[in-house]
Amino acid sequence: MKSFETMLEKYAELVVKVGVNIQPGQVLIVNAPLETVDLTRLIVSKAYEAGAKYVQVDWDDERITRIRYEKASDDSFSYYPKWQADMMEQLAEGGGAVLSIKVPDPELFRGIDSTKVSTAVKAASVAREKYQTYVRNNQVSWSLIKAPTLAWANKVFADLPEEKRLDAMWEAVFQMNRVYSEDPVAAWREHISELKKRQDYMNEKRYKRFHYRAPGTDLHVEMPEGYLWLGGGDYNESGVYFVANMPTEEIYTMPLRTGVNGTVTSTLPLNLNGRLVEGITLTFKDGKVVEYDAKSGLEHLTSLLETDEGASYLGEMALVPYDSPISHMNRVFYNTGVDENASCHFALGSAYPVNIEGGTKLSKEELLAKGVNVSLTHVDFMIGSADLEIDGELLDGTIEPVFRNGSWA
Repeated sequence: MKSFETMLEKYAELVVKVGVNIQPGQVLIVNAPLETVDLTRLIVSKAYEAGAKYVQVDWDDERITRIRYEKASDDSFSYYPKWQADMMEQLAEGGGAVLSIKVPDPELFRGIDSTKVSTAVKAASVAREKYQTYVRNNQVSWSLIKAPTLAWANKVFADLPEEKRLDAMWEAVFQMNRVYSEDPVAAWREHISELKKRQDYMNEKRYKRFHYRAPGTDLHVEMPEGYLWLGGGDYNESGVYFVANMPTEEIYTMPLRTGVNGTVTSTLPLNLNGRLVEGITLTFKDGKVVEYDAKSGLEHLTSLLETDEGASYLGEMALVPYDSPISHMNRVFYNTGVDENASCHFALGSAYPVNIEGGTKLSKEELLAKGVNVSLTHVDFMIGSADLEIDGELLDGTIEPVFRNGSWA
């Protein structure tokens, strides 16, 4: 086994070359928890080696975040600094890139009034709406990656002795990102090629609707005209290929906003901005959530659905075989960016305009007219299991199996 330092350097190189795929002269912002300082320094080094013009690191400390929720006055939570939103817009407009180490503590807001968190999340979403439009339209290269923090490792590997949890977490992160390969960059290019084959196959099929069946799930999903499956990564406005989520095992598209009917039940816990929601059940009529429940964290689910009108509609559907590398690790990671790659999932909220022909050139009103959901939020929740069956209906009415026993049919 190669040394930890060697693996860390290979991982940093991978996320710079494959994740954001930094180009000479580009500006890069790295959002990083304080605990990931060693990895972050290597990322900065690799970015400059790749020709970055300037790298800015924005450090995050969850203890400081928690202090705000414990001590700040109520009017603090509806405030979001305009200069911060302006900075992100300016970065996107200047062709910059964003790399975020996204690992929120699943227990961060335990005991905190859910309204405070929801208010702050919505204030940030409103202030950053223009920037998020750039992100969803691929006008900026962006990548969300994972790195262990003590809080995350303690939650995921609670069955191990404390002194072994961080090492186990690093091993998992390296494994799910193919860092143990002789050449991780080449391994990722091969992996992306395999996802693209599946994406192309589904785009050729042109299924007009899907039927999901599993314990607690019986859902019919109609597709909009001109919808597109994507997987692996995509090209930004300048033609540079980047991978937005590392790891990734999914191919994804969008349902017709008003074409979802029936009930779906989640199969994994959802870490909703540091608040856990488990056992979600959603019932849809003509696309909209008309009934909902959760075994725990119901108030957090309620606040998500009340974000805006679009939060009660689906914006993404993604297919991931239950027989996937992350699923084989046989562990719940309490992190959407990981768990969604062990499980088929949907997302409440905004669709990605890249998932429909010509979508990146359309206004909000034009997207809605085409049946594309628009919202301030986008939250994935997992519905895959070994029992999941999905049928696809072709344009001529023929029904074909797409998934059986949780994996590709």
